[in-house]
Amino acid sequence: MKRRTFITLIGGAAVSWPLAVRAQEGERMRRVGVLMYQDESDPEATVRFSGFTQALSELGWTDGRNLRMDVRWAGASVDRTWMFAKELVDLQPSVILVNSTPTTAALQRQTRTIPIVFVGLADPVGEGFVAGLPHPGGNLTGLINVEPTMVSKWLELLTEIAPGVKRAAIMFNPYASPFFNHITCHHSSRPPARSKWSPSRRPSIATLKSKRL
Repeated sequence: MKRRTFITLIGGAAVSWPLAVRAQEGERMRRVGVLMYQDESDPEATVRFSGFTQALSELGWTDGRNLRMDVRWAGASVDRTWMFAKELVDLQPSVILVNSTPTTAALQRQTRTIPIVFVGLADPVGEGFVAGLPHPGGNLTGLINVEPTMVSKWLELLTEIAPGVKRAAIMFNPYASPFFNHITCHHSSRPPARSKWSPSRRPSIATLKSKRL
């Protein structure tokens, strides 16, 4: 995702948060928790986090002035994710931002009252985080990065670019991208008329090299 696009999206989400009653209404210090699944040295994650802080600044919220930001980087460790989730909840922030399925799951187990905003999830409904996209319910809301109907659009574009294509496969790692099971099942009964397609689960490079589609 482009940095400018991310800033726009997270800025829009931030507007709806409980803390965004506008900084002009007073200088009361608010507390925001952030749980990033990646390591602090991850270049993409740091760019996105920078976009988040910039969006807050544009809305009038500055760390150290009217905002205290508690940031934790899990380093792709499940143990650290759960440890930091509990640590952030114990701090009782006004809202917590998360950027992955593991961090969202860990925080959902820790609190049902503190508002949690997720970014980058593909299937929050299928994962049981929210009741539905229009009305999520509970204390979770956020942004998704893959909408199920997009899969059909990808295949439609493929057949337009290469009309001779008769069969297409979508390769994915079922452990790293469990949401694709939901997406592919959703569309398996209605593929594009000019081509057939099927999901191809490849949990590792070795299986990709050893098996034919």
